[in-house]
Amino acid sequence: MRPGSPALDRFRLLAAVLVVAVHTSPLTTYSVLGDFWLTRVLGRVAVPFFLMVTGYFLAEKGWRNTWTFWKKTALLYGLCILLYLPLNLYAGQLDGDFLRRLVTGGTFYHLWYFPGVLLGVPIAWCLRRLGLGIALSAAGLLYLIGLGGDSYYGLTAQVPELKAAYDVIFQVFSYTRNGLFYVPLFLLLGAAGRRFSRRASLWGLLLSFSAMSGEALWLRGLGVQRHDSMYLLLPLVMIFLFSALLGANRGEDRTARRLSALVYILHPWCIVLVRFGAGFLGMEERLVQNSLGHVCAVLALSFLASGALLALRPRRVSPTARAWREVDLDALAHNAAVLRGALSPGQELMAVVKADAYGHGAVPVCRRLRRAGVRAFAVACLAEGIALRRAGIRGTILILGYTPPEEAPLLARYRLTQTVADAAHGRALAEQGRTVHVHLALDTGMHRLGIPAGDREAIAALYRLPHLRIEGTFSHLCVSDSLAEADAAYTRRQTELFFDTVSWMREQGLNPGAIHLQASYGIWNLPPQPCAYARAGIALYGVRSDGAPVRRDLDLRPVLSLRARVASVQQLEPGEAAGYGLAFHAERETKLAVVTIGYGDGLPRELPQRGGEVLIRGRRCSMAGRMCMDQLLVDVTGLEEVSPGDIVTLIGRDGGQEIRAEELAERCGTITNELLSRLGSRLAWREP
Repeated sequence: MRPGSPALDRFRLLAAVLVVAVHTSPLTTYSVLGDFWLTRVLGRVAVPFFLMVTGYFLAEKGWRNTWTFWKKTALLYGLCILLYLPLNLYAGQLDGDFLRRLVTGGTFYHLWYFPGVLLGVPIAWCLRRLGLGIALSAAGLLYLIGLGGDSYYGLTAQVPELKAAYDVIFQVFSYTRNGLFYVPLFLLLGAAGRRFSRRASLWGLLLSFSAMSGEALWLRGLGVQRHDSMYLLLPLVMIFLFSALLGANRGEDRTARRLSALVYILHPWCIVLVRFGAGFLGMEERLVQNSLGHVCAVLALSFLASGALLALRPRRVSPTARAWREVDLDALAHNAAVLRGALSPGQELMAVVKADAYGHGAVPVCRRLRRAGVRAFAVACLAEGIALRRAGIRGTILILGYTPPEEAPLLARYRLTQTVADAAHGRALAEQGRTVHVHLALDTGMHRLGIPAGDREAIAALYRLPHLRIEGTFSHLCVSDSLAEADAAYTRRQTELFFDTVSWMREQGLNPGAIHLQASYGIWNLPPQPCAYARAGIALYGVRSDGAPVRRDLDLRPVLSLRARVASVQQLEPGEAAGYGLAFHAERETKLAVVTIGYGDGLPRELPQRGGEVLIRGRRCSMAGRMCMDQLLVDVTGLEEVSPGDIVTLIGRDGGQEIRAEELAERCGTITNELLSRLGSRLAWREP
């Protein structure tokens, strides 16, 4: 998978192909040993990969949708049971053992996956509540037990007590590759989402897979395998494989996701149909007896049938049918990398995601940034921090604003880090009797929140308070966005006061923890600082607060585009008027487009009167009249072709034209921070 692709979804297709290969033995005509390696070694990464992807996305959403996922899986399994009933009947499998297989092993050989997931997901859900380390240890122990009934059964069966124990297990399960011994470990490994560097991932994958190949060949030579799905080194192989894929994963490919699932479900039917068709057409020698021809025919039919079903799938109403935010998460990751490169060695980004990540969508933004290696986030209030935790966002979450002391239990419950707004706030937090992790805000001249940096007695007193765990110290530069000499001098005084205070704290044995001073304009206009973090807010989203110049012109890309649609086109004769208050008067034959966005979506109502423009078919068009809550009017007289459904760009690029957020903000006499954070919640969210 090339870097920057939807690697997880694309690899699903390869995993589905490997599953088909496992069930068709493509190389037996040419090399029995080669087929063993392909189907019993390489092919064994497919199902663990599916399980790890499931665990990864369940954990990304904080396991909140586990029950919904479980119900959907159960429904899909029910449909698969019905689909394969004719083959069960033909093979004489509707016997007294059918019910047991339905619950534990699947009613057809590949359907074991579904009861495995239905049992394994609740087990993983329960285990992860003990903490990931304990959960992985418990799941690893279950896997080792399963290993003794799979590839190593011939060795364990030599111990009578172990053989008796496995005989009991096999009364319930056909194999130890099931939802108890096999599935939980890979779900939890996916949930851990462990990432290494690309180099470490690839080398680790190469070495571990080579070792697993040797393990498989050794076991084959011993002839001890009851089954061959579980190897001692398989979890290690999957850790490195998944790390490599996570490092390359950008966005999603839902078509690949759905196609791979259908291929997995349908391919046994396709095997039967290929064999039947080959016999009917007299092509058994090519399509059945030749193993490679057989697998090619099965794959072709599987993908054709799956593609046809996808084409017949009813289309959902587009979430972008009216108006939407288009958020380029790849541009976001690019900006994070550029900003990191502008920091001092060892300094990391703290992504500021308050106000729904400045209107960009805090949860998807945080998820993408975590995949890019960002581990610290800043929000404005308790509710924003809790929302991120409930969405499964891990790492440090710092609340920059005030939280009432009586909410200390929620800070502790959701493992949030609180800013100490002043000395009285710190004392009140400590008096709640709950351990609270905090960062000290030092007031170095902005006179907003913070303990005065010169009040060293108050600072020292905070360190003596019980239940207050001081893990960081920061301040805010109030005029770092200005290059005027007087403002630059004020910023220098703030910076000196901050570092003088931090140095004093260290001299007194008071650990300041992770220090941070720069926000976005501090990154643009100050040299790199000896801090643990830089708090990147508006810069992270590829825009500036206004058009003021900066000292360092970083290669940042706008992340957000704002789009709507043309709902209707109206023709006006000279002298006619339109809109509320009849504010627009046609002085000539005029064509007006009604656009499906308004001030109810967060746009400034005065924008049309301030020369607001949009892009339609790559051309700039002026807004007209008064903006409504849900629509606005645009003069499209100069465009030959405008139709209902055409896309209208209010922020972003269309063809060779671009309207930047800075332009809209300047027209309305505000800054991009306000403009973007006002975008309404009813705007749909999507990636380009």
